[in-house]
Amino acid sequence: MSISDQKFYDKVAKKFGGYKSEAIHENHFPSGNPEEIFLEQLIKYSGKDKTVLDIGCADGRFTLKIAEKFYKIFGIDISSEMLAKAKQFQEEQNISNAILQKAEAEKLPFQDKYFDLIYSRRGPSPYAEIGRIIKSSGYYLEICIGEKDGKELKEVFGRGQGFGDWNISVAKTKSDNLVVKGFKVVFVHDYFYSEIYPDIENLNLFLQSVPIFKDFDQEKDRENLRSYSEKFNVSNGIELKRHRIVIVAEKL
Repeated sequence: MSISDQKFYDKVAKKFGGYKSEAIHENHFPSGNPEEIFLEQLIKYSGKDKTVLDIGCADGRFTLKIAEKFYKIFGIDISSEMLAKAKQFQEEQNISNAILQKAEAEKLPFQDKYFDLIYSRRGPSPYAEIGRIIKSSGYYLEICIGEKDGKELKEVFGRGQGFGDWNISVAKTKSDNLVVKGFKVVFVHDYFYSEIYPDIENLNLFLQSVPIFKDFDQEKDRENLRSYSEKFNVSNGIELKRHRIVIVAEKL
């Protein structure tokens, strides 16, 4: 992550008390909930004797949620504010086998072949470093943002995360990169779904809390938001089309 990433997530943590806004929305999953499928895959490869790393743990909610499935779980993040919330949640839940620390994903402070399992949830994916610190026959799992995520929204705004790369398959690019780094991809799938926000206020709140537009400004972007909300208004609210990819790879 860059300094701009750090500043963005620090700002979100301060404003929302973690990596989660109070925006209301409904989900419509025609081919399954990718977050649930990712969790199922993670549990499939979990074990009480295994040490795991969460790259980009943010406020640690997910890290702490699955801690009981492993011997020890490390969570790293570049945002001091996010980590402060994560450690607060850890103390409140009295979880002793989680180690939360500040670190850059591209310079992971761990010895070679240390982890049995590593995962990234919409966070950094430094495959060279992951390949260095994971054990042979260990598993790497990732849920990431697909190339068509929020495409219509970004087109209205004229910018955004991955803007214009609509035809470059993230699933193929990542799978190819993992193979080059000595992994065998055992599972990869694209998931397309919709989020329906009841009104423009809730969509506005959501966009303040995610990096779709790191420079989102509710005043400067008011007209863009209004235009999008009118164009993609459906019977029960405003539709935002999403795209996620779940990948599982084994280190050879």
